[in-house]
Amino acid sequence: MTSLTTAPPAPERTRTIDRTTVRAFVDEHIMPRADAYDREGTVPEDILERIAEAGLWAPFLPAELGGQGLDLVTLGEVHEEVGRGCSSVRSLLTVHTMLSWALQRWGSAEQIERWGRDLAAGRVLGSFCLSEAGAGSDAAGIRTTAEPHGGGWLLNGRKKWITGGQRSDLFLVFARTETSIIALLVPRATPGVAVLPIEDMLGTRASMLAELEFTDVRLGPDALLGPASFAAGMVLSGTLDLGRYSVASGSTGIIQACLEACAHYTARRTVGGSPLRELALIRAKLSDMVTDLRAARLLCHQAGALKDAGDPGTIMATWVAKYFASTAAARHSTEAVQVHGANGCSTDYPVARLYRDAKVMEIIEGSNEIQRITIADEAYREWSL
Repeated sequence: MTSLTTAPPAPERTRTIDRTTVRAFVDEHIMPRADAYDREGTVPEDILERIAEAGLWAPFLPAELGGQGLDLVTLGEVHEEVGRGCSSVRSLLTVHTMLSWALQRWGSAEQIERWGRDLAAGRVLGSFCLSEAGAGSDAAGIRTTAEPHGGGWLLNGRKKWITGGQRSDLFLVFARTETSIIALLVPRATPGVAVLPIEDMLGTRASMLAELEFTDVRLGPDALLGPASFAAGMVLSGTLDLGRYSVASGSTGIIQACLEACAHYTARRTVGGSPLRELALIRAKLSDMVTDLRAARLLCHQAGALKDAGDPGTIMATWVAKYFASTAAARHSTEAVQVHGANGCSTDYPVARLYRDAKVMEIIEGSNEIQRITIADEAYREWSL
């Protein structure tokens, strides 16, 4: 990837970004190598560059910043197709999307001018930094601090499980002040920032997870994203909502990948001289995959359409989509391994990777337990009176 100081203008793109073009891109450049990324624990630079050339890092940004002004329904379809190919790559897109969208939504003109074009072009990659060793779904428990200092901020603390942290150039860091939680844009090259790789995870093994350590990191006033009293209520909740939407879409992609893998395998594998596809129990499993795939896709579409319409109901629609799609992905990836038998436990078939990645989807961007509580709260608010 090109450095900030020598970055050329964003390349002109002639291809429209939609499900069809992204599916072709994933089939050519991502799926054939996804298992290798999983084994090696990284997504190579040439793929990151190809994603940039295809305009997939932040296509929702406006044309004046080098994006395509892509609507969020189509963005969900893009992330579904990438998730079908590799959840690690989709995870990198997710956190980059979260930072880029937050910048577009709440950044000052100066912040957008400084970072927007490079984020759209993929010259700068971004990560979302909320989780800590003692604060995951409980965002209120974060201990990283930001103190006013010399007109700017002094940042101290540690963030953990940061997707893309090993590679990203810019971090959106949430930290606690004496009175609130704020969001800060922290360049990787800032003195006092240390990146510690996290390896050998269960799933999304190539998402380049890292722990970030901030030791007396001095930031200017221009690092603050949004008003100081605004981050917890709007920047954090809005950005997490978009992350959940991406995970829901990516989980739908996992279901699609399980369906494709099982249909291909059972049409060719025989038992007692007959294809596995002829067995009633096998057909029942594929039938359930098809049904849940369509349901998950519709739920994601609804959440995206509400976002495009500016309807606040999108928040709950996204919770429901993420809960349904992630649990369905975990269930069907388990069935996919079962359909493949011993082959499903090997690295010769993608279903083992899909199984491990799907488990992660039930945890990230709000665990399924938190989602169930939140969805139930909505039910009581709407129907208990």
